[in-house]
Amino acid sequence: MKNLAYSFATAVALAVATPAIAQDTFIAAQGANQYLAKDELIGAKIYDDAGKIIGDIEDVILSDYNVVQGVIIGTGGFLGIAEKKIGVQLSALKDKQVDGKTVVSLPGVTNEVLEATPAFKRGKPKKSLLERAAEKAKELTDKTTETSKDAYEKAQPSIDKAKEATAKAYEKAKEAAGSAYEKAKEAASPETTPAEEPAPAQ
Repeated sequence: MKNLAYSFATAVALAVATPAIAQDTFIAAQGANQYLAKDELIGAKIYDDAGKIIGDIEDVILSDYNVVQGVIIGTGGFLGIAEKKIGVQLSALKDKQVDGKTVVSLPGVTNEVLEATPAFKRGKPKKSLLERAAEKAKELTDKTTETSKDAYEKAQPSIDKAKEATAKAYEKAKEAAGSAYEKAKEAASPETTPAEEPAPAQ
């Protein structure tokens, strides 16, 4: 578990560190000594010594220095209902690879022990559904505004060209219409020359 804890701590530290220069801001690909928490840790089932599932990892506990100190596991209940949240030291967990998957266990702990263990106490209250909905709405609004702005800026050159082409087409149509009007006017107004009168009969 030491390597797992170290790798996770390293990944988190890199993710939250303030970059000094632009090239240190982004991570292009997952390194050999890195893993994604959702792939290896969050959501992982916790097994006891008998190989029975006693809970699953739902969150991680970080220190002020972004080092993983422990995890929050959910145990008991049914389909998440009446589930108890318990904090567990990261060093207490053991992991091994089975068929290419990480299997996490909590040696020496049984369901009875978990039932007797006090629930984890949060230092800050969990955000309410309304607060999370408001944050999500603001996020979507910001993204929509930014996307619309980007789309408008990208489309602006095409809009300008279309306006220019329309103006040129209008001027050409105006010139053609004027020319046609003058020709039609000339055709409708023949030269008014006096017609020769027929000679009187002899």
